[in-house]
Amino acid sequence: MMQPDTGAAALVTAYKRRGLRRVALVVAAAVALCSLVVLDVITGPANLSFLRTAQVIIDPSVASPKEHVIIWQLRLPIALMAVAVGAMLGVAGAEMQTILNNPLADPFTLGLSSAASFGAALAIVLGWSIVPGVGGLLVTMNSFVLAMLTSCFLFLFTRLRGVSPEAMILVGIAMLFTFNALLAFLQYGASETQLAQLIFWQLGSLARASWMKVGVCVVCLLVVLPYFMSRSWALTALRMGEEKAAALGVNVSLLRISVLAGVSLLSAVAVSFVGAIAFVGLVGPHIARMIVGEDQRGFLPLSALCGALIMSGTSIASKAITPGVVYPIGMITSLIGIPFFILLILSQRKRHWK
Repeated sequence: MMQPDTGAAALVTAYKRRGLRRVALVVAAAVALCSLVVLDVITGPANLSFLRTAQVIIDPSVASPKEHVIIWQLRLPIALMAVAVGAMLGVAGAEMQTILNNPLADPFTLGLSSAASFGAALAIVLGWSIVPGVGGLLVTMNSFVLAMLTSCFLFLFTRLRGVSPEAMILVGIAMLFTFNALLAFLQYGASETQLAQLIFWQLGSLARASWMKVGVCVVCLLVVLPYFMSRSWALTALRMGEEKAAALGVNVSLLRISVLAGVSLLSAVAVSFVGAIAFVGLVGPHIARMIVGEDQRGFLPLSALCGALIMSGTSIASKAITPGVVYPIGMITSLIGIPFFILLILSQRKRHWK
């Protein structure tokens, strides 16, 4: 009679330990991210110390006029923009892989990045504005609107056709090549100045960061992330397969469309502010999955933190490689992401063989 009680108690204890382990890992990642933010701020020609910079960030009133300008006006917006965009891409990539059940999926698989690049090219090369009266936000607004229109097309296509996840990826790839071809036409007819500006935008840069843009990114995360967390049970069930999730009472079609809407918002805002950033939304969720598994209660927040850690580390590297030169972050994420992604594929193959 005591064995079932003992077994149940052991299961409860193991469950609580897993929960505590998830919380500990998320807290550790958050602490590491805070340290990277301070390192990002002190990296560069100003001879700032780590402890002094942390003190000024926590209490701005103790800053000297020079420290206030360097930290609060110049560097901290860029450091926080890297964190916000990395978290957005990490969450978007994690949920894209979940709803499509494809480890190679990320926001750019559906053509959102190429659509945003084409929207930026319309503004840079032709001066066309999709939304009139936006002034200095012409490039940003064009790229955002094109990315969201692409998402709306995918919503309608999914609703009307009821396509499978595999078909959605194929449609996204087709749109990716379509927008890349249109972008090539604009690049061919662009002047040298326009071409240089367009290529720099496509490489991805945090140089255009501002407190307003950081605030917009944070608001998007505060809207989308809690919704995703509220659907964590359904999303975890979806990883077991559509049929099993449906048998557990999950409305798979509605879940997939609502999550795709949130993913589209996150990725469109991120790309419109900093340009095309590769591999963050792909590699970040894989790192989180290797650490905590598929349970969305740990997987989702850790994916956001892993994406933010990658972007923050990339921001530091972009300033540290060559003193006095800030490289576009899209170049560095690709250089870091490609070998790491190859290692991921090889490790998966080894586990499959075993």
